Amino acid sequence: MTDNLFQPFALNETITLQNRILMAPLTRCMADEELVPTQAMAEYYTRRAEAGLIISEAVLIRPDGQGYPNTPGLFTPAQIDGWRVVTDAVHKAGGKIFAQLWHTGRVAHPHFFEKSGSTQVIAPSAVGLEGSLPRMRELNYHVPKAVSHDEIVQLVADYAQAAANAIDAGFDGVEIHGANGYLIDQFLHHDSNRRTDEYGQTAENMARFPLAVVDAISARIGNDRTGLRVSPGAYVNMAGDSRDRAVFDYLLAELELRDLAFLHIGIFDDAMEFDYLGGSASSYVRSIYSKTLVGVGSYSAEMGSAAIAADKFDLLAIGRPFIANPDYVARVREGDELVEYSDEMLTSLV
Repeated sequence: MTDNLFQPFALNETITLQNRILMAPLTRCMADEELVPTQAMAEYYTRRAEAGLIISEAVLIRPDGQGYPNTPGLFTPAQIDGWRVVTDAVHKAGGKIFAQLWHTGRVAHPHFFEKSGSTQVIAPSAVGLEGSLPRMRELNYHVPKAVSHDEIVQLVADYAQAAANAIDAGFDGVEIHGANGYLIDQFLHHDSNRRTDEYGQTAENMARFPLAVVDAISARIGNDRTGLRVSPGAYVNMAGDSRDRAVFDYLLAELELRDLAFLHIGIFDDAMEFDYLGGSASSYVRSIYSKTLVGVGSYSAEMGSAAIAADKFDLLAIGRPFIANPDYVARVREGDELVEYSDEMLTSLV
């Protein structure tokens, strides 16, 4: 039984979702060469508008955040106008959509943003990744520059401006991408944050920049329209560290005070367990964070429904099955068989 997935859910007094199924952010690399959303993207999202909430693919807050080809931005007038076509179409179909705001940090590559006048990859610390970019194997990662205090202040301002741009583009709100080994997440893990100033070493210091971004965006567009994705379990592009537990203990307690629209787990498979978290990422977060929580990570509708019934989280985000099934919500509601996802589906927007 999955009946609880089809109950309306109030995020707050501003936003009520028509059901508890979210479309998870899914990077598709299908924007045009100016990183402007296309008509095909508008049609792609509109076909999925029956989700309680669509969280867009990750959207760049500024040029030097780009680490993958053709990922859309929200920092030029043309990009804002392009997203407005998407959001208008989703709203006309009865849906709601948040923009996921993104800077990849040390995962970025100058190949994508040299024309903007910048050639420097930035991160909390000068600790690079080994190897090459997953979609462009001819490009190797660069050792990043550790951002200065003034550059951190500018990043906070740029996140807030991107959030304002998102509202201008018609989004119902934003999800800050603070997960999956990208810039904000890099501040929260000892493997990638080796600073000795007010942004490193202690839990309070390491959470300082992420919380500054949350607070700046909340002040700009409202906490009721602000969500955050976090990855307390280091599982992509960084090594886990037992000291990370204290960082997230502090961060989650602070987030509990901020009354965000939701907190969203960033994990590929929530069956993964982390010794220093005492189990799965979602169970750890739920043990500290009592407000609206979004679970994700290889859940079927039935598994997610059971987890919601057991109060493990409140909303279920579905990823790859939404690529394979634009009508995912209807199929689950009617008990119809799902089309199985395959990587070949990534070559086009259907």
